[in-house]
Amino acid sequence: MPGSVVDMRSFKEIEQLCKSSDITFPEAVVSLSCKEEGKTPEAVYGLMRARLVDMGRSVEEALSGTWNGTFARDQSADLSNYMQKEDPISGTFLLRASQISMSVASYNSCMGRIVAAPTAGSCGILPGILFSWKERYGTDHEGLLGAVVTAAGIGGIIAERATLAGAEGGCQAECGAAAAMASGALVYLRKGDPEKVSHASALVLKSLLGLVCDPVAGLVEIPCIKRNGSLVSLSVLCADMALAGVRSSIPCDEVIDAMASVGRSLPEALKETSLGGIAVTPTGRRMAEESERMD
Repeated sequence: MPGSVVDMRSFKEIEQLCKSSDITFPEAVVSLSCKEEGKTPEAVYGLMRARLVDMGRSVEEALSGTWNGTFARDQSADLSNYMQKEDPISGTFLLRASQISMSVASYNSCMGRIVAAPTAGSCGILPGILFSWKERYGTDHEGLLGAVVTAAGIGGIIAERATLAGAEGGCQAECGAAAAMASGALVYLRKGDPEKVSHASALVLKSLLGLVCDPVAGLVEIPCIKRNGSLVSLSVLCADMALAGVRSSIPCDEVIDAMASVGRSLPEALKETSLGGIAVTPTGRRMAEESERMD
């Protein structure tokens, strides 16, 4: 999805434009995109609106059935039953976001149509946050448009300064980026200023530096689906921290640069090769052998 707008270079550039022109974070993203690609604002917003519609469709389809992968069982119904019977410790907004996130990620594992946000392996986090918000606050698609542009701008900066590929940077570059995008989108939805969007993103990424990409049997199922479901919590918490005035001591651009450095330092075994992490636990190895026999 970051490719839907031109790759942004830095949070600093966006923040400066917001201040000098008295515009919002997504308006600055669109302005820079138009300037560098020669598109009109209407064209950029139209493209992002289409992505949002596609994302909403994938959420509806994902929630309409049960999507069991090769090994991972779709457990979104378990969360739904729990929410109906209990008072969730994490609250209904967050648990609903987790349910949507896991459902979309499970749908992806069964070759369902999703929006890579920013990748297929991290596809559930942003829609989990956005469509839980939509249900909670009654926001329509048009009301979510600025949040999607905000998320895309954040993803564009990460893509430009680091990477969005687990094979290059580990899962910090996939689910980590998605969680940062979702947190910034939440701050925008709560009318936080561009600096708070930046701080929320930085707080998320600092918490996930070094997160490895270790898919069991090379499949985007374990731990990917549950990682989608759990990292929505970090998006929400860091958004609240930033909105409360908690600031990242390290600017987000520098945090992203650090993430790129950490990604380069990670051994190949921890970058989507299934040669490290939980992929090589006894159970992980057994599941990989079972997968080979299935082939």
